[in-house]
Amino acid sequence: METKELVALKEIMPRFGEVDSMGIVWHGSYVNYFEDGREEFGKQFGLGYMFIFRNGFYAPLVDLNFQFKKPLEYETKAIVETRFINSQAAKIQFEYKIYLPDDKSIICTGSSTQVFLDKNYQLIWSAPQFFEEWKKRYGLM
Repeated sequence: METKELVALKEIMPRFGEVDSMGIVWHGSYVNYFEDGREEFGKQFGLGYMFIFRNGFYAPLVDLNFQFKKPLEYETKAIVETRFINSQAAKIQFEYKIYLPDDKSIICTGSSTQVFLDKNYQLIWSAPQFFEEWKKRYGLM
């Protein structure tokens, strides 16, 4: 059976406030770039934060990883590629790749995991119905 992949691309350009005195993107800025990727994914595939919230849930990050490959410099365009990782578990997982558009050289890779909490901040152990319906709509179930 063919595995369906959901991938969103977002162009970024580091701003002055995101770099150090050498003009290199500060490592903490990558948190925002991954967030930009998740937001773009949500826009493209209908799995945004407000969609989750309107369905009665929160989706906090519980794991966030980075692997830095080479520096990204001030005012250098890059692409954030955000790939949904399908799982049977009640969680939302993404893998990220930040690369230069010209030569596709990789700047950073990483991953994130979000879980579902109900409105009382209780962990949900099985995938919420709205999430399973979303996965069906995109051929993931």
